Amino acid sequence: MSTIFYKYQGTGNDFIIIDNRSSQFNKNNTKRVSALCDRRFGIGADGLILLENDDEVDFKMVYYNSDGNESTMCGNGGRCITAFANMLGIISENAVFRAIDGLHQSRIEGEKVYLQMQDVDTVKINDSYVYLDTGSPHHVTLVNDVEVLNIKPEGARIRYSDLYGKDGCNINFVQQVDETRFKVRTYERGVEDETLSCGTGVTAVAIAMSALN
Repeated sequence: MSTIFYKYQGTGNDFIIIDNRSSQFNKNNTKRVSALCDRRFGIGADGLILLENDDEVDFKMVYYNSDGNESTMCGNGGRCITAFANMLGIISENAVFRAIDGLHQSRIEGEKVYLQMQDVDTVKINDSYVYLDTGSPHHVTLVNDVEVLNIKPEGARIRYSDLYGKDGCNINFVQQVDETRFKVRTYERGVEDETLSCGTGVTAVAIAMSALN
């Protein structure tokens, strides 16, 4: 069975996107999703996104990590599916869509796509890290130099630690460059590796750094 797909990326965070308004794609086939996201034997992507019908808003976003499991909100994915909906003629400049964490508003201005995230109610500041949920759970920790870190093993160590249990967490390593700029590297659960960027991650970092200051 053939599947029509599209490939999108948001600041290097790349996705397979499928128009599933006719419900042809089997949403429960985690092995197929994982196989499609495989960078050696599949199409290759950080995740897969389905665009589906919604009775109340413009469309619904269903997001899967590259391990094949449906996951929490993906910020860059939300921007990419907005551009995809525009390409399909579902929206023009503005959109309201449903994701796993609720409704999101987005808009297109030229070549840029803007996405409104959910409000964050709780920021937990600990001695060595900050924890918060921006639609996906994030652990934020300051380091002296992000460039020298071996992100995959260090991120996995925290992600799989007793701190977060079986559900795990996304891990963000942050270096402060000056008063207003930060370097960020993120280990994403479900991808189980560093990604080139993470929308919910940088949102979490911005909120965490504001809370610390």
